[in-house]
Amino acid sequence: MEKFKEFLKRKDIVISGKRYGIDALGAMAQGLFASLLIGTIISTLGEQLGIALLVTIGGYAKAVTGEAMAIAIGFSLHCPPLVLFSLAAVGHAANTLGGAGGPLAVLIIAVIAAEFGKAVSKETKIDIIVTPLVTILVGALFATLCAPAIGTAASAVGRAIMWATELQPFLMGIIISMIVGIALTLPISSAAICAALSLTGLAGGAALAGCCTQMVGFAVMSFKENGWGGFFAQGIGTSMLQMGNIVKKPRIWLPPIIASAIVGPIATCVFQLKMNGAAVASGMGTCGLVGQIGVYTGWLNDIASGIKTGVTIWDWAGLIGVSFVLPAIITYVIGVGFRKIGWIKENDLKLEL
Repeated sequence: MEKFKEFLKRKDIVISGKRYGIDALGAMAQGLFASLLIGTIISTLGEQLGIALLVTIGGYAKAVTGEAMAIAIGFSLHCPPLVLFSLAAVGHAANTLGGAGGPLAVLIIAVIAAEFGKAVSKETKIDIIVTPLVTILVGALFATLCAPAIGTAASAVGRAIMWATELQPFLMGIIISMIVGIALTLPISSAAICAALSLTGLAGGAALAGCCTQMVGFAVMSFKENGWGGFFAQGIGTSMLQMGNIVKKPRIWLPPIIASAIVGPIATCVFQLKMNGAAVASGMGTCGLVGQIGVYTGWLNDIASGIKTGVTIWDWAGLIGVSFVLPAIITYVIGVGFRKIGWIKENDLKLEL
């Protein structure tokens, strides 16, 4: 047993929740962003501007979604070069066979293939053959056997959440907005969670509301301490910057969490805001305005399919209100109340930028 532990340590194979549930999951979201999401944005720009070349380039980016996710996961697991490059084939297989739940299939299968590849890396004199052979064979085998089931299960969970949201938009608007918003601020990936569950529609709108509330809420609430630099770093960057302060004083997290519980049902019940673009955008909030671009892309998709006849002023009011105005006002008001009763004190929200 001791020899096995020493072997795992030498190979940098760390079986832990952090390595797989935080590092690998976060990397998967980056791979999604660098392929599917950015490709969708480029394609949308091309369609709106009438530039066919941009549509083609966006298509290229979207076509390598599985490969990008798997390589990103391998990078987070510190894979040697031959393992890392071999994961492209694994990611393609898992994402293709996983269907709508492809991202979750890629996460699980790429981790397995990567660790097997690391285990055999540089253990033989024909490493250039053995390492990619083992990595691809293990990954492709697991993809063939498991990816369809993983994808089906993930899609089923996502559909159940979306069905429940359609059935109970008020209650689910609160729950989804709070949970996904909290996930965005935690050192895990809300975008990857939404992508893995294919969370779109009304549920995607609630998820977007929660993420926007965390980002914009913290940006506005901490403006006194952090100024414009902190405002933009959190507002279009990430509210995860506040995690250090949250660990020190958890109650500073309450205003954006409470606000997300208010904004979520407004999104689902009042504006009926839907994310019908890429599911990963549901968990991006205002980061680079990706969430808003995702909603806009969804509008275009709905118009093309005949579901919508056009984009209305009410649509824009809902998107702007849920993404920016309501999170800013509600979180700010709650934050002021917390400061008055001494629950938030000066510099509690200060960032080291």
